[in-house]
Amino acid sequence: MRFGIMTMQKDSLIPSAMPAEGIQSYLAAFDHAALAAKLAGLGFSPIELGGDMVLFFPQAFSPPTIERLAALKAEKGLAYTVHLPLWSTEPSTPLQPVRHGSVQAVVEVLKATLPLEPEVYVFHATGPLAAEFYNMDLPAAARALLMRLFQQQAGRSIGEVLAATGLPSRRLAIETIEFPLELTLELAEKLDLSICLDTGHILAGFSGAVPFFEALELCLPRLAEVHLHDCPAWKGGPRLYGQDHAPLGTGDLDVAGLLDRLAAANYAGPVVFELRIEEALASLERVRALRPEML
Repeated sequence: MRFGIMTMQKDSLIPSAMPAEGIQSYLAAFDHAALAAKLAGLGFSPIELGGDMVLFFPQAFSPPTIERLAALKAEKGLAYTVHLPLWSTEPSTPLQPVRHGSVQAVVEVLKATLPLEPEVYVFHATGPLAAEFYNMDLPAAARALLMRLFQQQAGRSIGEVLAATGLPSRRLAIETIEFPLELTLELAEKLDLSICLDTGHILAGFSGAVPFFEALELCLPRLAEVHLHDCPAWKGGPRLYGQDHAPLGTGDLDVAGLLDRLAAANYAGPVVFELRIEEALASLERVRALRPEML
C-alpha cells in the first residue's frame, strides 16, 4: 500500500519561529518543489500538492516550479495527486458569478498541473455555504430541497471543469466532506466521477449519520484516494469540528480493519495522510505495528 502526505504543511509554509519581518521575504522565496522533495525524502509517495497554496504563494504552480516538480518525479519515481482549491471557492453556490469564479480558480490549478500527470485530482464539490445550510436548524423538507439545489450547482461546476480541461471524469475524485454522503455518491454516479474517502470526516459526522465501514463499502466501487487521519466517532449532536486530522491511534478509527478491507478489495490507489509530518511519521509506525506487510 502506498502512503503519501500533503504539501499543505503549516510549519513548513510559515515556520513558527520566524520573526514577523521575515515572513514576506519567505513567502516570496517559497519553493513548492523543494518541499515535495523533502517529503519524498522521508519516504512518502505520492505527494499531494495543495491547490490552495496559490492564495499566498502565486509561484506554487508556476511553469518553473512545475518543471522542477516534474524533474523530481522522474528522478525519484515519485507520484503526485492534487487537491484542488477549496479556500474561497463555492462551486455549489446558486450565486452564479461566484460559482463561475470558483470554476475558474479550479481550472487554472488543474491546467497548470496537468504536465505532472497526477494520479487523481481531489475536489470539494460543495463549499462552506452548503455546509452552513446543511447544519442550519431547518425543517427536514427544506434542508433536503436546499441540499439538492447545492448538488445541482456542484454538478454544473464539475461539468464545466471537465469540459475546460479535458480531464477524464474518473481522474476527478469528489471528497466525502460536510455534505450528505448519499448526495455525494449520487453525484459521482451521475457524472462518472471517482471518490476520495476522508476517514476523519466520516468519523466526525460530516457526511451524516453513516457508520464508518458502511461508508467505506458505499465508496469502494469508485474509490480513487483515501485521506487518512483519525477522529472520535460522532454520536449525534454537534459535528466534531477540530477533532479530525488526528494521528492514527488517537481516535476511534479501526485502522487494521480499514487496511484489511482495502487489501481485500485490491485497492491500489493513494492513501494520503492529511497530517503534519511528525504525526504522519507516527501514524506510519502505527501501521507498521498493526500490518507491517503493508509497508
